[in-house]
Amino acid sequence: MASKQKKRSSELLPLIDLDFSVSFSLLDLPPVNEYDMYIRNFGKMNTKQAYVQCNEDNLDRDIQTEEVETLEKWTQHPGESALVSGGEELSNLIHSWMTASPKIDSQRLANFLRTACQVIAVLLEEDQVATQPRKLRSRQTSLSISDSCFQLNTNQPFLHGRKIPCLYVSQVQRQTLLSVHGLPEKAGVDLLSRKSIICVWNIWQPSSPQKVLICDSEVVCCCFSPSKATLVFAGTVDGSLLVWDLREDSRMHPCMMITETEWTFRVPTFSTDGILSSVNHTSPVLAVEPVSTSLNSDHSYGLSSLSYQEGIFCMYLHNFRRQFPVLMSSFTFAIFLSLFPKDISQRMPQTLTIKFLSSNPNHFIVGTNIGLVGHGTRHDLKVVPKLFRPQESRLRSISITAIDFFPFGKPLFLVGCSNGSIRLHQMTSEYPLIQWNDSTKGQPIIALQWSLTRPAVFFALDASSNIYIWDLLENDLLPVAKQTIPSEKVSTMTLLGEPEKANGLLGMVLAKESGEIDIQYVKKKWALPQPEESDKLYSIVSQSF
Repeated sequence: MASKQKKRSSELLPLIDLDFSVSFSLLDLPPVNEYDMYIRNFGKMNTKQAYVQCNEDNLDRDIQTEEVETLEKWTQHPGESALVSGGEELSNLIHSWMTASPKIDSQRLANFLRTACQVIAVLLEEDQVATQPRKLRSRQTSLSISDSCFQLNTNQPFLHGRKIPCLYVSQVQRQTLLSVHGLPEKAGVDLLSRKSIICVWNIWQPSSPQKVLICDSEVVCCCFSPSKATLVFAGTVDGSLLVWDLREDSRMHPCMMITETEWTFRVPTFSTDGILSSVNHTSPVLAVEPVSTSLNSDHSYGLSSLSYQEGIFCMYLHNFRRQFPVLMSSFTFAIFLSLFPKDISQRMPQTLTIKFLSSNPNHFIVGTNIGLVGHGTRHDLKVVPKLFRPQESRLRSISITAIDFFPFGKPLFLVGCSNGSIRLHQMTSEYPLIQWNDSTKGQPIIALQWSLTRPAVFFALDASSNIYIWDLLENDLLPVAKQTIPSEKVSTMTLLGEPEKANGLLGMVLAKESGEIDIQYVKKKWALPQPEESDKLYSIVSQSF
């Protein structure tokens, strides 16, 4: 038995052995960094640990607090309509398009299109002129006082045979011109032959008038509104005052097809004919002048019309509100003034023209048929002097045919007379500073106007179609230039220019009896301003007085 146990132990002993390769650490103490040391000492002071449960086994999202975004789409094949696919996003977009109100300013769009069309038309016309043969576009001027000229296209069927009694240039938009075309010499059977016509021109686009205005009565005078060239006023021989609103839709007015061109003929927007019978009259309106200042707090502006009835000077002041798209007269009143002393009033002087002082529109002056210029105010205040007389003390039958105020701030004005004399007055003196008697050799003055770019220069037109240029710095006794229009008689003249620009362009607009309108750009020496020219002029006229 003992031998068996010994044998078994000897067999098992080689199979049992200790593995000395296994080892373990009794103490493992890693080094502590600064952050752990800070957290261990101070990290738990006044703090409380908060726990957030996160679904770490969610493979789609890191945390279950984020909402899963989903989007539904659909499609079908073949499609039953043009829409073969869609979804929530497309449906919401279509719904927002249908429910959202469009933000479209139709008024601004219309104004932009109107302005853009006019600019494009001017550019196309300039391009057309540039492509013409050189002989056609380099038309030599026939006047020695001008550098260049061009002609407005009045060769329209409805303008044939009509004389031009009046021209007017806008005070704000200086490229805009009004021309009044009277009744034709030969009356026709068509409707237009019995109507007066006013053409609105843009001199940058001379090929055709911008707008054509018509009325039943013969027009004597016209003007633009003072703030913008959007309203046209006209006085007629039957005493009515007409107004056209150029902003009206052309569909409100009659149209005619003339020589394959459709023309819109605008009828008056407002007329005093047949209304205001208590203060109305039937005498011809001799002059219409805008009052270019605000009359009260609602930014209205005034218009003055002048007439002469039964020996009484009548000035009608009309107040118009700017905010109304169609012109409305808020009040109209007539001032029957006696501007003259009793001894002069007994001669029944007739008033012929009126002008307002630009620096103070309360003051106005009127020309008469006895050589005197009356001075008054819109509020009938006392003024000194009350009359502006010629150098001759006795009264004569001389008509004041033209008056023009100095446009450069000084209280000066020019007076042209039917005997050819020209007077330079200041508002504080009864007698003229300078008077020229023989410059036109007795021919009546038809038009008289200061230069818009040079303070010392003014222009005159007499009844024999002679144009005179005066430069008072060069010669204060005689005109420095005289130009005769040999081809045909000139009925009236006005000036256009842009004094705020330094290019010095100054144009003369000449209306001929044949109905043609020429624009002559005068030479630079009479157009470009000189340094301190206004002060030099005032010094010269003060010494003359």
